[in-house]
Amino acid sequence: MDTIHKIGRRKTAVARVYVSEGKGNITVNKKDYKDYFTTSHLQYKVMQALNLTDNAEAFDIKVNVFGGGITGQAEAIRLAISRALCEIDAENRGILKPEGLLTRDPRMVERKKFGQKKARKKFQFSKR
Repeated sequence: MDTIHKIGRRKTAVARVYVSEGKGNITVNKKDYKDYFTTSHLQYKVMQALNLTDNAEAFDIKVNVFGGGITGQAEAIRLAISRALCEIDAENRGILKPEGLLTRDPRMVERKKFGQKKARKKFQFSKR
């Protein structure tokens, strides 16, 4: 199997994932993913697609991720890994699609408007 390259995005985070056959090592920006994502729910998000398809020990994954915060980065990695697993085996699509792991989350930060304090919040109104 050759190395498969896929891209995942979430908010402003972009993850480039390189999947090859191996023993289940995942490196994110040249660190182990457990060192990069210290909380358990972010580690779960990174591993979610691999655990659902029972491929946690089958592939080595190298990730370059930049932009956004750690939650956006973890979800961008999850999308990229899901896309790569679908390219490796088409049967994985039937497992990942109902879980929503192949859908790019379109929610972005709403811009701040002039004449307002934030995107939706107005300045305090004084009647008198």
